[in-house]
Amino acid sequence: MSSYVEGFTAPVTMSARTTALVVVDMQYASGSREHGLGKLLGEQGTLDSAAYRFDRIDALLIPNIGKMLAAFRANGTHIVHVTVGSERPDFSDAPRHMRPFFEGTNNHAGTREHEIVDALKPLPGEPVFNKVTMGAFSSTGIGAHLTSKGIREIIVTGVSTNNCVGMTGQEAADRGFGVVLASDASGTCSDLMQDAYENTFRRLWGRVAATDEIIAEIAQTTNAG
Repeated sequence: MSSYVEGFTAPVTMSARTTALVVVDMQYASGSREHGLGKLLGEQGTLDSAAYRFDRIDALLIPNIGKMLAAFRANGTHIVHVTVGSERPDFSDAPRHMRPFFEGTNNHAGTREHEIVDALKPLPGEPVFNKVTMGAFSSTGIGAHLTSKGIREIIVTGVSTNNCVGMTGQEAADRGFGVVLASDASGTCSDLMQDAYENTFRRLWGRVAATDEIIAEIAQTTNAG
């Protein structure tokens, strides 16, 4: 692939004081074999079609997001959690393109499906923004919140890379934030989709980096500060 567009991509550096970790949609609705999407596919006899998704969540996303949460809680880096789903049990607040997925996965406030998976539960004081759209900035107050905290860069993690995670990152970039997509702490339905979106993101949107690289860079600024 030609890199001529990537040559115009603005560099993004991270620091403990100005960077926030944003964990996107790590909920039972679409992040568990036993609930929501996994349960629905199991009832349809098609759960094997999502094996890549759930295997990646279990083997990479939960461990790596958990690793970042632990590191950033220890050094005081700001953490924000994002959920997706209807606020209303009749799904009447969902936009047309999102409503079938919310209904099919029983994803509305008050259900187990709507909850963040236990392994990545927010701690008291960590803000949670619920969205009804793909991107977090268009249907929540996350932008104003981040600005009020002096945040200039965000690290996006979670599911799905090429939908809610990526859209949140792109919205953030359009609003002037530097954005880092965590390559091994985000996931979708195949290597092809993951790789394609990472290649897209490098073209003007932001930076792609792995968990250990992210933690090390944040740690350097913590020790320097």
